[in-house]
Amino acid sequence: MIRPLLVTHLTLLLLVMNVAARAEEPSDPHQWLEDVTGEKQLEWVRQRNATVKAALTDREEFRALEGRVLSILDSKARIPMVGKIGAQFYNLWRDGKNPKGLWRRTTLADYRTAEPGWETVIDVDALAAAEKENWVWHGATVLEPDDRRCLVALSRGGADAEVIREFDLESCQFVAGGFTLPEAKSRVAWRDTDTLLVGTDFGPGSMTSSGYPRTVRVWKRGTPLAAATTLFEAEADDMAASAFTDRTPGFEREFIVRQMTFWTNELYQVRDGKVVKVPKPDDANATLHREWLLLELRKDWEVAGTTHPAGALLAIDHERFMAGARDFHVLFRPGPRTSLVAVAPTRHHLLVTTLDNVRNRIEALSWQDGRWLREPLAGVPDVGTASVSAVDDLEGDDFFLVTASPLAPSTLALGSLPTTGAPRAGAVEKLKSAPAFFDATGLVVEQHEATSADGTKVPYFQIGRANLPADGSTPTLLYGYGGFEIPLVPGYDPVTGAAWLERGNVSVIANIRGGGEFGPAWHQAALKANRPRAYEDFIAVAEDLVRRKVTSPRHLGIKGGSNGGLLMGNMLTRRPDLWGAIVCQVPLLDMRRYHTLLAGASWMGEYGNPDDPTEWEFIKGFSPYHNLDPAKDYPPILITTSTRDDRVHPGHARKMAARLEEYGKKVLSYENIEGGHGGAADNRQRAFMDALGWTFLDRELR
Repeated sequence: MIRPLLVTHLTLLLLVMNVAARAEEPSDPHQWLEDVTGEKQLEWVRQRNATVKAALTDREEFRALEGRVLSILDSKARIPMVGKIGAQFYNLWRDGKNPKGLWRRTTLADYRTAEPGWETVIDVDALAAAEKENWVWHGATVLEPDDRRCLVALSRGGADAEVIREFDLESCQFVAGGFTLPEAKSRVAWRDTDTLLVGTDFGPGSMTSSGYPRTVRVWKRGTPLAAATTLFEAEADDMAASAFTDRTPGFEREFIVRQMTFWTNELYQVRDGKVVKVPKPDDANATLHREWLLLELRKDWEVAGTTHPAGALLAIDHERFMAGARDFHVLFRPGPRTSLVAVAPTRHHLLVTTLDNVRNRIEALSWQDGRWLREPLAGVPDVGTASVSAVDDLEGDDFFLVTASPLAPSTLALGSLPTTGAPRAGAVEKLKSAPAFFDATGLVVEQHEATSADGTKVPYFQIGRANLPADGSTPTLLYGYGGFEIPLVPGYDPVTGAAWLERGNVSVIANIRGGGEFGPAWHQAALKANRPRAYEDFIAVAEDLVRRKVTSPRHLGIKGGSNGGLLMGNMLTRRPDLWGAIVCQVPLLDMRRYHTLLAGASWMGEYGNPDDPTEWEFIKGFSPYHNLDPAKDYPPILITTSTRDDRVHPGHARKMAARLEEYGKKVLSYENIEGGHGGAADNRQRAFMDALGWTFLDRELR
């Protein structure tokens, strides 16, 4: 009887503390802007959009740049990336004639030619026109290994929420009376031809506080969606619940994921009709391929007398693991400057991508005679991007390899691994290569290190002319993200090249903490109360550029979006003296209310819970909206967002712009009415938004 009484008193005490903390907070005069589609709010948006257009677009330079960017995005010389379904290869193609896209297919033999013959499967533009909807393609979930039926996802205006419809790949028609889900942030998986595992909005109580499905339900063909039976239910404050199925012949099985936070999850397997927990660490990510369970660790794990380090990749026979075995094979062990990026299984092998001091490496691994053999994959650039994927992991060992570097356009190659024996890959066959979209003559790529406030060495990549004037006069753009364990690796960016590098300017990518460049530890070093480490790293890189006389604050611009937009907001408030201009895209900025807006609650594992007074104490230190000072001078800032962004609420951008205006600061604010979290729904919108940013930077930094 004592424990419940203590819990009650503690709950009341926390409630009183929370109410008191809220009572001390000043009211937010701009909160009315959080009403996304209110007419008064949209009129406010239209007024600011008009101001931006008058300031930036009414000039020939803008129109020329917008046209150049659009020509790159719509270029027919781009590589049409493909994925194999059945015997054919599918591609989603957008250009000036098909802005919403053609989902089309061809054979491998035809794809090898310079001008493949494509068969249209779905014309998204025609579909949108016929249905009077602004459809944006979100992909298709195929029923394997039959490869005839799929679930097509379409978004209105690019939002995360989707409408899902069953489609027949043989007749190229939507299935009359087939599976159809209304607009929601749904999660679906095929159990069999006539059954889906569905997570969607079933009404009150069926979605989590983050706005994602809370339940997984079994939906039978020919029955109403409301009649789907519940297989699993997560907690209301979890992030999401979802299901996935493995339909590999001989390994047919289904799983449920309970995502408690962005960084923790529980994995369950449906065995003989019962939901059985897979006993992995909650913070480990699991992948299954045939007999193998692969675990990527985010923290050290002591098991069976062995401590496996955070960032390691472990493998074990799944059935043996479920029976209690813990004799893992270590497929990757991280070092101080190495990290795991991705695993791509083929039929008999694993292709493992890693980073070594932010440089891609790929190895092929194969289980032979009771041990894992490994062989490095050739053709990976020393500096640049490299991604590998199986052509068909159910049947074959062919793979696609896509490579690029900051000065060399993308190349798509086809490779193959042997069915048996050591995983040696022969010479890859180059299938496609993109043209050079900008003049890279005289440009070089350099990797440098800055020293952060706590002594940590922070790498960054600099792309610019070989012989820069050492007088700080060169306009320089510094880009960063620093969150969610996402690494920034320099690749070929034709728009940056055309809009910025060709003009003699410098582009810099900062590998700050919070990202995934050096594995989980690099990310966790900037979580919650340690978030300022990311900001100190970014400032250190900027100061190193100034110290090296690459640029100076007058000519130094910065750009970032989403979590990178939060970075930009903090750079504005923390070091306004260090920047000549800031481009802040689809940002988080109000960290007091972020968890109440759209998907914000799902990020509390990254930033903390503002409703906890202890955590708000450190969160408010990196909440730009609350740290603006009317007495300070701030550099000019362009803030962009999208009305249709249902991930990061556009209210962040609106309210920050309104407060800067209130304080009489230099701010431009533009909100694309469509576009989702990407900020644009098609290439024309993307070209316009890109041209806005580059025109603003060119105007302010010269």
